[in-house]
This record gives sequence, structure tokens and C-alpha cells, in this order.
Amino acid sequence: MTEYPPRRFSVAPMLDWTDRHCRYFLRLLSCNSWLYTEMVTTGAILHGDRERLLGFDPAEQPVALQLGGSEPGELAQCAHFGAERGYAEVNLNVGCPSDRVQSGRFGACLMAEPARVAEGVAAMVAAVDIPVTVKCRIGIDEQEDYATFAAFIDTVAAAGCRTFIIHARKAWLQGLSPKENRDIPPLRYDWVYRLKAERPGLEIILNGGIRSLDEAEAHLLQVDGVMLGREVYHDPWLLAEVDGRLYGEERPLDDRLAVAQAMLPYIEGQLAQGTHLKHMTRHMLGLFQGQPGARAWRRHLSENAHRPGASLRVVEVALEKMAAAGRNAADFSATRSGATGAGDVPSDPAPGRREYIPVGLTAASLRPTPGSRSEGTSPAGPVVLDNEMLVRNE
Repeated sequence: MTEYPPRRFSVAPMLDWTDRHCRYFLRLLSCNSWLYTEMVTTGAILHGDRERLLGFDPAEQPVALQLGGSEPGELAQCAHFGAERGYAEVNLNVGCPSDRVQSGRFGACLMAEPARVAEGVAAMVAAVDIPVTVKCRIGIDEQEDYATFAAFIDTVAAAGCRTFIIHARKAWLQGLSPKENRDIPPLRYDWVYRLKAERPGLEIILNGGIRSLDEAEAHLLQVDGVMLGREVYHDPWLLAEVDGRLYGEERPLDDRLAVAQAMLPYIEGQLAQGTHLKHMTRHMLGLFQGQPGARAWRRHLSENAHRPGASLRVVEVALEKMAAAGRNAADFSATRSGATGAGDVPSDPAPGRREYIPVGLTAASLRPTPGSRSEGTSPAGPVVLDNEMLVRNE
């Protein structure tokens, strides 16, 4: 079995967001972070386009497949298909609270049926030789006591699950939307800390409400790992600090420009296979968050990547606009400070530029600004439910 980094940091499965293009992009920012697919239902895998649903690039590893389902036999089959394709982990979703997911008898509603979850986990463990993990809440609806939560964990652990990713809020199955269920129920980090302290043999990953690596490092004093979602998606450069701060390794690429450059050959290859440009660039909109020209970058991609026949040139022009904005900002700063030397303003690159570096772009003009962060909320996205698209986000 391939040895992967510890799960100290993971990017959450986000429906309609963490597809294969997003994961390839995020991997350029961190070699060690664990990545997760969108939730895919067992019905979709068994009856739909399996290659489209399960295909991924080996460069994404370590990457885990998240399943939605409750029938042990179907879960075992789908776990086998995932392991066969090379996924590093199979994860069972016991955290999504949407109405449509509940009607399919999976997601957070399964927290009321720990024995059924255990049956599904046992079937998957018997079918594959990769880790089977569970992502869950601390409870649902009227479940108010720690003992009920701990009993759920113990029942599922006895079936062979050693890793639990725990969103430290309970979910209300009626009365709150999936978005509200991400924010309104109070966080109970103390329950997750206690679970780890009382069950040191289990690997416990904390999820929910974590907005920075400073917060992540504090939580890691109590648990084995942390999982972030929307913060990373809206401000991907946060991920560039993970390898250095949490794994003691250098980041794979030096700056945001290098990340954008590294995506260009991938985009070119996908375009040649018939993938539309917008399906890749939508995940890159936040790359330059907080930098001069970030708005021009986002606007150009948003207005042009969806057009018929949109090519790699759309991304190159967006980068050129970034460079122009960076030079203008430097000129303004130099004027305000009274600088007169030519060296105070970023110069144009040498004529013999590297492949994929758009004209007029320099790494210096796009150096990251320390401490920049963005906040936001994610829109709802589709879940593959059998052969339907279900608008929800965990």
C-alpha cells in the first residue's frame, strides 16, 4: 500500500466545487494536504457514467472518494470501484443534512442509525484494502448529549473505521437549510477534543468554523488533523502555507504566478480533450485574492471563459491584466514615497521569456501580500443523486 502524508490538513469535500479540475489546481499549492471528491452517490456510480464520476489525475494524490449511500452491498461495490481506480481512501458521508439526501436515506440522517452505518462500514472494509473513513456531525435534531455522540462513534469504530472527520456542529434535519446548518448550530469543539482524549487510538479530524492556519495549529494541539473548506476555496493561497507550517516542508511553488503558470499546460491538455475552459478557470478566481489586479483577473475570466471556443489565451490575457495592475500599483506607491530610481518600479520581463509567461508579466509584480485573507460563503451546488442533479452543499 502506498504511504501518504498524515491527515494533519484536509480540504473538505464540497459539492460542485472539489471536482477533478479543482483538485489538480489545489495540489499545486500543497503536496501534503488531503483532497476529497465531491460526494458521489452509490446509485450514480452503479448506474451512471463511472469514468466521469470517478476519474482523476494521479497528480491529485492523496485524494479520497466520498460516497453517499446506506446499502451495505452497494457501498462495498462502489468502494471497490474507487480502490480499483487508485483512490487513497473511501469516505462515507454521514453529515449532509439536505432534504433530498435524507429522502435517499444517507447523509446526516444516518446518525440516527449507527448500526446501519456500521454495517456499511464493515462491508466496505471487507471489500477494499485502503482506509474507510466516516465524516459526520456531533448529532442531529434533539440529540443534545455527548454520550449519544460517543456511542455512535464507538458503534462505527467497532465495524473497522479508525478515522472520523467530525463537523463539530449538530445538524437540524428540519427547519434549517444546508447553508444554515453550516453556521447556526453552535460549535462544540470541546466534544471533539474529549472524544480524542478518551479514545486515543482513533484518528480524529476536526471540521467546522476554522478560518485560518493559526486556528488550525491551535486545534492540532488537541486532535490529529483539521479540515477546511470554503476558506481554502475562496482564498487558495492559504493552502500554500500548509506544507511549511504543518508538515515542515517547503511549498511546491514559490508564488501565485508560478501556480498560474503550472496550470496552463493542464488547461491546454484538457481543452484538447474537449473540456470547456470555464470548468477549470472557475476554481482559479480566488488565486490572486488581495493582490493588485485581482478584480481584473476575476472579471476577465468570468466574462470570457464561458464563451464558445474560449482558449488558453483567455487565461494569458487575464494574467497580463494582473501584471498591468501590479505595475500601476507600484508606480503609485513609488510616487507617494518620492521614489525616483527606476529600480523602485517593477520592470518588464526580458524579451526571451519562458513558455506560458504572458507578455508583460513578472513574478515580482505578483508576489503575495503576507497576511491577506478573504472570507465568504459558498453557494449551493449540485449533488449527483442516482442520475439526477440535486442542488445542495454540505
